[in-house]
Amino acid sequence: MAGRWMEFGKHGANGAPGGEALGIAMEGMVRGISSPVDSERGLAARLNYLTKSDAGYEAMDRAGVHVSPRTLMAWLAEERTPNKANLARLDAAYWDLRRRNVAADLKARLNNNGRGTRVEINPVNQRGVEQKYRRDLAPRSINVRGVWDRAVDAWMDDDQDELDAVWDEVLDLIGSDYDGYSYVSSIGWSA
Repeated sequence: MAGRWMEFGKHGANGAPGGEALGIAMEGMVRGISSPVDSERGLAARLNYLTKSDAGYEAMDRAGVHVSPRTLMAWLAEERTPNKANLARLDAAYWDLRRRNVAADLKARLNNNGRGTRVEINPVNQRGVEQKYRRDLAPRSINVRGVWDRAVDAWMDDDQDELDAVWDEVLDLIGSDYDGYSYVSSIGWSA
């Protein structure tokens, strides 16, 4: 990662490494059931989502939900309730499947048929920094192409090193002041 911020935060600046902010922005795209898994509605919605496809059964398997078909049918019919451990596993399986489904859609939306996506980059928060130490940074808006498949794959794999490498490529698009955006307060897009 770019590096004039040798001692980031020393003078009171707040922010996150750009690659981390990229992952946070992607994670923010994952939406789902707001009812908790231990509520009747939350459990029913998760079970319904997970049992509608082979991918859902695979997600349950990855999360360690290993029950008999009879038990699963009893859960679906609301005749029995999973124990706390299985509730946690069902919740993990649900969010794993949501992330996977969002990832496929996110790649298509961010690539935008090769046109890329305009990304808003908000610089670090320097409110707590004395004026003499502040850097002259403004929000930047750039169109990013060609990195989205790698970025989404890195996010899915929780590969922070790859997200940092992708962010370095994004920084190259900024030009001469790229290093001022190696740490940011946030990034976003309207994809």
